[in-house]
Amino acid sequence: MMSPEKKIIWQHHSPHFNRPFLQPLAVGLVCAIFIALILFMGIMDIRRSERTLVGFMEDQGKRIIGVVERLTEENLKTMIIASQRTAGGASVPLSEQVLTPQKLLTDAIVAMGREIDNHWKREHLSESYIRKYAQENNLYLVAVLNSSGDVIFQSRTLPENLFGEKGPAMNADRPKKTANLLNRLNQLNRLKKIGFIALSRKDESGTIILALDRDSLRYWGTRVSVEKALEKLGEGQGIVYLTVRDKKGMSLGMVGDFSTEWKKTDSLFPKILAGAVTFESRKVSFGGKSLLQIIAPLRLGGEIDGIVRLGLDRGNTDQILDENRRNMFVFVAFVVLIALLSMWLLYHNQNRHLAGVVEMTRQLEKAERLSSLGQLAAGVAHEIRNPLNAISMASQRLKREYMPTDEEKQVEFETLTGVIRDEIRRLNGIISEFLTFSKSRRLELRNCPVREVLEKITTLISEEASTRGISLRTDWGNERIVIPMDMDKLQQALFNFVKNAMESISGEGIVMLSVRNAEKGRVSVRISDTGCGMTTEEVDRIFNPEYTTKEKGLGLGLPLAHEIIRGHGGEIRVLSRKGEGTTFEILLPAGKKTNGRGEISS
Repeated sequence: MMSPEKKIIWQHHSPHFNRPFLQPLAVGLVCAIFIALILFMGIMDIRRSERTLVGFMEDQGKRIIGVVERLTEENLKTMIIASQRTAGGASVPLSEQVLTPQKLLTDAIVAMGREIDNHWKREHLSESYIRKYAQENNLYLVAVLNSSGDVIFQSRTLPENLFGEKGPAMNADRPKKTANLLNRLNQLNRLKKIGFIALSRKDESGTIILALDRDSLRYWGTRVSVEKALEKLGEGQGIVYLTVRDKKGMSLGMVGDFSTEWKKTDSLFPKILAGAVTFESRKVSFGGKSLLQIIAPLRLGGEIDGIVRLGLDRGNTDQILDENRRNMFVFVAFVVLIALLSMWLLYHNQNRHLAGVVEMTRQLEKAERLSSLGQLAAGVAHEIRNPLNAISMASQRLKREYMPTDEEKQVEFETLTGVIRDEIRRLNGIISEFLTFSKSRRLELRNCPVREVLEKITTLISEEASTRGISLRTDWGNERIVIPMDMDKLQQALFNFVKNAMESISGEGIVMLSVRNAEKGRVSVRISDTGCGMTTEEVDRIFNPEYTTKEKGLGLGLPLAHEIIRGHGGEIRVLSRKGEGTTFEILLPAGKKTNGRGEISS
């Protein structure tokens, strides 16, 4: 049990609106999911577009490689036809188309002979250079003979009697030695299927012999065929480079500038040569460009004879993908902006509504407290009236029966009793005013002329106005305007406005009363004064029962008038400026009108 001093008699807790902002959070969650979905779909769409565009480029690369393979095979076939000079003992005529690849092969070998000759002229020839040259160019034999027909350099060691015999043959003249050499190479050709070309220097100072075995012939035949195919293929088609290598990694042909080394250790090349991988594409950067590099086997006659590396420019593809990415990000940014704006608007509106709910709750609590206090005060006011009446009667009896005989004391006695009488009268006025404000607001409406109400008010207040030096002016117009009203209460409300106008004037001044028909079927009653005026803050608070500028009384006149006008379905407009006066315009629903003879007309 609680101790008596800790017993709670009454306790009030103001409601707290600490609910989370569900609407903004829900919208934010939905927007986040929506944005994530858009991003996911956008990324998937970009990837799908990239796969489609890359697929087109891969198909283009396959077509290019297919063209190279077809042209290379055609060139190889023509070279084979050219090598078969006889068929069944009869000569086979060769067309220009057949002779062209054969001529290209011969020109390539002759070009190598000239290159060796140029080094010979510069005296740069050596045994090691000749061997390295033969190895790099896949030649069976490179031999350099002097003017006497003796071998100076050779890339490999052959039988001693191949380039001349000891004894008398060694002392033979050069033509015989060279003829003997060529005969022996022909014998080697028949034995090992080795072909050769002998190039004599212009000054007859020596001879260069280049020999090719089967592997060399196949390599150079394929190389010439590939180069011829690449020549027909030409440039364009988005090709940045196209390079072809054989199984050993030796170049068979190249289009474009491809300076990257051929790495035999690349794990992909053995797989391609073994047939495990038939096609591979990857995105690479080359020369400041973004390329699609395609690596595929070179198939000749159904067999893999090398590797093709093709680089296609991805410029247009990347441009399309970048544009799609920009569009996606712009769209996502737009959605995010809309989501943030929606969340802010919801947050702002919810805060405003919650603030309104809190304010309404406070007003309801305040109204409940005021209602309770009003009921309590009304009961107290009724109880106070009885003692006041007794005090009033006692003061009257004192004045009547106990007047002092001394004149000086009589004056003082009358003054004191007058103070008591005035204060009792003031207390009664305060109580009456309070009870009037706390009464029920039920109205009994009847059609009555507004002018009659205002004339009664001017009659009641004219004497006081004259005493205070205030001039009352009226403007009723030519028509007697009739409105539905509770005459007593409307008269009380208008009287409070007029009295408030008079109280705002210190010294002489003017109070103006006028009646006019207003817009939208309403009647305008204007009460203007030349008093002290009010500030904007004071105008906002004059109808608040808790606000008053009077030193005496409760200041309930204007709040009571406001309640009565609102009960009549009316509206009050206030125009005031500090030091220049105030105008109250009361707008009331219009009823029927009467003519000048007092007859009511519709």
